[in-house]
Amino acid sequence: MNKKGFIFDLDGVIVDTAKYHFLAWKKLANSLDIDFTEEENEQLKGVSRIRSLEKILSWGNKTISEDKFTELMAKKNDDYLSHISSMDDNEILPDVPRVLDFLIEHRQPISLGSASKNARTILERVHLKEHFDTIVDGNDVSKAKPDPEVFLIAAKLLEMEPAQCIVFEDSVAGVEAANVANMISIGIGSEDVLGHATYVFKDFTEISNEFLESLIEN
Repeated sequence: MNKKGFIFDLDGVIVDTAKYHFLAWKKLANSLDIDFTEEENEQLKGVSRIRSLEKILSWGNKTISEDKFTELMAKKNDDYLSHISSMDDNEILPDVPRVLDFLIEHRQPISLGSASKNARTILERVHLKEHFDTIVDGNDVSKAKPDPEVFLIAAKLLEMEPAQCIVFEDSVAGVEAANVANMISIGIGSEDVLGHATYVFKDFTEISNEFLESLIEN
């Protein structure tokens, strides 16, 4: 049987934690008298926490001390963790379990490739951790997407060549990272935003078992 490496981002692909990031970033931005919209939140998808705070400060033309910066990053994470502490498997996005189960049945290696430092906690909360052969998260990488480091580490752990890997992503930076890594990129979201992906689907309900079979066989 053919084997491919299937690598999944977490936020916005497996679970919709983007809304919790939005609430936490909005609270932080507003505390600095900076307006923060959902459109700006879109620009932070797949971006590290440090870079996200730098962007928010630049949007508000604010400069703060290094100590304050560190304090705010910790505060944002505490707010975010308070939201995800009540997560359960109702937070899993539609048809994700079907796709994971199909890949497991067909003995395909599966990895998580996420910038989130809370990825393991979230997967445990939604009872999906056992579905993954390996997990690569923000604790394992030094470079943020669009650098392909997270996906290249995942491929290595799965013992797959990059060209034999398929990445599911919802962010522009994540799709770019997959493309740079020479992997097949599957955008989950809007064609307008993720048009540079190899394939784009609104969500997993549009991804048929036949399509997954074709990815495995080709």
